[in-house]
Amino acid sequence: MVHPAKMLPSIARYAIATYTSPGDWVLDPMCGIATTLVEAMHLGRHSVGVEYEKRWVRLGAENLRRAIAQGATGHGDIIGGDARVLPALLPPELHGRVSLVLTSPPYGPHTHGQVRTPGPRRGKVRKIHHRYGHDPTNLAYAEAADLAEGFTRILTGCAAILRPGGHVVVTARPWRHHGVLLDLPGVVHACGEAAGLRLIDRCAALIAGVRGGRLVPRASFFQLRNLRAAHALRDPQWLIAHEDALVFQQAKNRLGSAEPACIPTPDPGGAP
Repeated sequence: MVHPAKMLPSIARYAIATYTSPGDWVLDPMCGIATTLVEAMHLGRHSVGVEYEKRWVRLGAENLRRAIAQGATGHGDIIGGDARVLPALLPPELHGRVSLVLTSPPYGPHTHGQVRTPGPRRGKVRKIHHRYGHDPTNLAYAEAADLAEGFTRILTGCAAILRPGGHVVVTARPWRHHGVLLDLPGVVHACGEAAGLRLIDRCAALIAGVRGGRLVPRASFFQLRNLRAAHALRDPQWLIAHEDALVFQQAKNRLGSAEPACIPTPDPGGAP
């Protein structure tokens, strides 16, 4: 639970079951604690992940060992490194064989993590487990334009190692910064096109419970606090109860070969 931005296992399972078959290869270039890899292994797929922070590489490797002990039939491996040079990190024999890339961009300082609640010995409410790490060169802590450029490089590397007909699925959710809704899924769309990928589907994956026909949001303490403050000021904000799942394939030119798109650097502050 200490990782600040985990992939929901149910989303990973659904995407893997939809876009791959047993024996296929699944890649997560920013795999964190290896949730995507573990779910692929349990579904009989082979998986490989890249992770920048050594702490999560160690924890992810332990999760892969646990999956094998639990009877997972697929193979999994995690590589420590910077996904911005993805093709150089992966074994050459995997190039052109990956059926599905499944990942999520980093949210940097906008992750909420967990909180310590007030109490006689705890003091005021404070965040815990809300950082990826302490390396300032981590892409998670880049400014918006650098984050978009870095994520485009990662997706370009993903496009280069996909098999023909393979898919890239990226999950992302918008967030509010000082009350302004920032359209991260729109940035992901623009990065994908700049990397030579074509958006073929856009789905909504609920991150809320459904009880008695009603949505029950799993919002953080800070989201709820900020929402109540906005409502008190008559600003009709709503809790975000889903992630966008953007599905890409390699873009094709008229001759049928992959062709990268040329577009301006995406603006993460644009209208949703």
